[in-house]
Amino acid sequence: MNKKIEDLEQEEEALARAVRSSAQQIWQAGLGAFAKAQQEGGREFTRLVRDGTELQKRARKVEDATDTVARKAERASRRSSGTWGKLEQVFEERVARALAAIDVPARSEIEALNHRIDELERMLAELSVARPKATPKKPAAKKAASRTRPRAAGGDAA
Repeated sequence: MNKKIEDLEQEEEALARAVRSSAQQIWQAGLGAFAKAQQEGGREFTRLVRDGTELQKRARKVEDATDTVARKAERASRRSSGTWGKLEQVFEERVARALAAIDVPARSEIEALNHRIDELERMLAELSVARPKATPKKPAAKKAASRTRPRAAGGDAA
């Protein structure tokens, strides 16, 4: 029985040594990974900074180009608005001359006539209020017209 106990103790010690050795190897692998990550991380960080700087330069170029295009578009818009205003004025003058040539009254003439009509209507309303309305007589023209109609042959009127 002693032999069995000794064998078990030896197996336990071998197992403990194997566990300690594995733990030591795992610890060393972790330290190696950490050291490598620091080295590569530093290089990677430097590379990322360099790439970021390059992207920032490109972004500034794009921003500058966008500003330049916006300024030029604004200038062109200001120039064209003056041109369009002049073109519109020339067009309106030519249309007015053409309408005048065919005796179409101008807007101001029509407005003056409308004002005069309103004034005359107001005056007429004042006159009709001032004088009582007389009842108009029916015209006697119908009776006279029926009397002068020729009679048909045979005696009676149709």
